Amino acid sequence: MTETLFAGLPNLEPGTVWLVGAGPGDPGLLTLHAANALRQADVIVHDALVDGDCLKLAKAGATLEFAGKRGGKPSPKQRDISLRLVELARAGLRVLRLKGGDPFVFGRGGEEALTLVEHGVPFRIVPGITAGIGGLAYAGIPVTHREVNHAVTFLTGHDSSGVVPDRINWEGIAKGSPVIVMYMAMKHIGQISANLIGAGRSPEEPVAFVCNAATPEQVVLETTLSRAEADVAASGLEPPAIVVVGEVVRLRPSLDWLGALNGRALAADPFSSRILRNPA
Repeated sequence: MTETLFAGLPNLEPGTVWLVGAGPGDPGLLTLHAANALRQADVIVHDALVDGDCLKLAKAGATLEFAGKRGGKPSPKQRDISLRLVELARAGLRVLRLKGGDPFVFGRGGEEALTLVEHGVPFRIVPGITAGIGGLAYAGIPVTHREVNHAVTFLTGHDSSGVVPDRINWEGIAKGSPVIVMYMAMKHIGQISANLIGAGRSPEEPVAFVCNAATPEQVVLETTLSRAEADVAASGLEPPAIVVVGEVVRLRPSLDWLGALNGRALAADPFSSRILRNPA
């Protein structure tokens, strides 16, 4: 059965690097290409968000190299990680660079791929399920719902220097995007909430934090823009987290399928027949 699953899939050749997304946590969210890479790679350079159960799919004898980056903690420099991939490939190894989520969605995959191009190293990109979609789905929150939004914005809560990006047009996003999904935003949620409220979003707009998404440790905090900073501080929750702002959060009492597996009664009318205010 296993050989049938992988029949016809590409070989990870010696001297080649595959940049692969592992999804938001649950090993069942790995793509076949990702699982195929794991069973072939000689060395797996993985980040901090890759679930340990995913790494159990590595072939016997494969070398695991940790290259995780966490805000506020000692982390390898991005350039060093990229050059390490070049070094391993030039040694004739089959190299798998495994990233949580999708390598091209706030995953620095583009930077690593450009370094490989610079040094003439062949590579392949394998997309993964990004946490901003898959992680929210595991919390029972869709990023789109036709009664709520026809647009969604994905943004990062901090730039390479660790502060809220100053190039984000908060007014444009606040007025034009009914749903906002934020990566790496928990640390700066106070400033971000103030930016959005100052740009016209309601202080009572629903917000959800999904921590350790799609893992057995997943925790969801529901709050509002005005209370987000205080509620996060009181909860003691820590990153990694996905943050979503918008009326789609109100769907969670109806779509929390993981909660239903544990006995939660789901509501048939999540909006209680209220008229939704679409900020876009």
